[in-house]
Amino acid sequence: MSQTKAQLISGTATQDLTVATIDANTANITNRQGRNLIINGNMQVAQRGTSSTEVGYHTVDRFRTQTSSVDENPTQAQFDVNSLTNPYKLGFRKAYKITNGNQTSGAGAGDLLRIVHSIEAQTIDESGWNVLSGTSYVTLSFWVKSSVSQNFYVNLINVHPATNKNYVIETGTLSANTWTKITKTIPGNANLDFSTGVAEGLRLEWNLFRGTDTTGTRPLNAWADLDSADRIPNMDSTWYTTNNATFELTGVQLEVGSTATDFEFIPFADNLRACQRYCYVYNVTTNNFIGNTSLFANSTTAVKGAFFFPVTMRTYPTYSADSFNIRFRAGNSSSNFNANSLTHEMGDDLTSFPRHWGFTVSTSSITGGQAGLLQGQASGQIRFDSEI
Repeated sequence: MSQTKAQLISGTATQDLTVATIDANTANITNRQGRNLIINGNMQVAQRGTSSTEVGYHTVDRFRTQTSSVDENPTQAQFDVNSLTNPYKLGFRKAYKITNGNQTSGAGAGDLLRIVHSIEAQTIDESGWNVLSGTSYVTLSFWVKSSVSQNFYVNLINVHPATNKNYVIETGTLSANTWTKITKTIPGNANLDFSTGVAEGLRLEWNLFRGTDTTGTRPLNAWADLDSADRIPNMDSTWYTTNNATFELTGVQLEVGSTATDFEFIPFADNLRACQRYCYVYNVTTNNFIGNTSLFANSTTAVKGAFFFPVTMRTYPTYSADSFNIRFRAGNSSSNFNANSLTHEMGDDLTSFPRHWGFTVSTSSITGGQAGLLQGQASGQIRFDSEI
């Protein structure tokens, strides 16, 4: 292995900068651009919002919560990293924060609370990791903070229609309210399969709690068939049964190789575009035009049009919108109609590279043949989801 270094001299400080690290056996540059297989690992993009008590994708892009049998839903949020902490000093400004609800009935056997990040199969398959070799590695690193001192388990699951493989690691006992960096190296295995294209290929799960219905004596640091009744070892319930306990996560990086490199920071605009492959949110304000649309009056009672996406989405997306009024603005504008009343009618849903979503909507007070734009009559969100 060889390294090329340069020295940066600033004031009285001298810093060694690694320009490139090259493995002579593989000719891979481990500090190459795009090495982080995680999208939005520094939690800087939150298109949908910054706080929610709903389960699923609702705040930080590409990260979601999943629960089962909870007494009260947790709160998920994009949270500011304190300026006095080590993650902040290293460049991290945002974290994904879970605040536990009040689990009044205690830790039930079927209870579950976890954070999930899913990666396309083709991303892993084409990453340069020889997934079938036990001497080829990926390295997972992340910063984590818990308000309760406890050990937590993390799953890496190869999701595949034929067989799911599971690899479990642990954080070790975290000191309460202290940011800790976790680094784990994971080998390949002859039974892994990431040949399913845009489908989910690798799922990362940070288990904040699992009841005994899905835990047992699962060994650590080894690939095995996924056993739904023994996904991780039995775990402590202290965090889960502590009202308003918090868990924060940032700096998530998964990279090819056996060594963790510094987190790969990319410009916000590039990070946003990567997230928009899976979710595109248009924020509408009163009287403003929705500029990424093209519409025409098909008749005196119907408008047809299309939304155009800034990037090709992973698969053809689903449409959803808040309940607020919009109108078709043309030579003579239509009556108001609800943003959630648009119906999908045409588009490239039969292609592998969806770039627009076609729709129709019924309205009135228009003249057939006129072209125009959508105009918001109130504030709200329009969302297109292509999440795994």
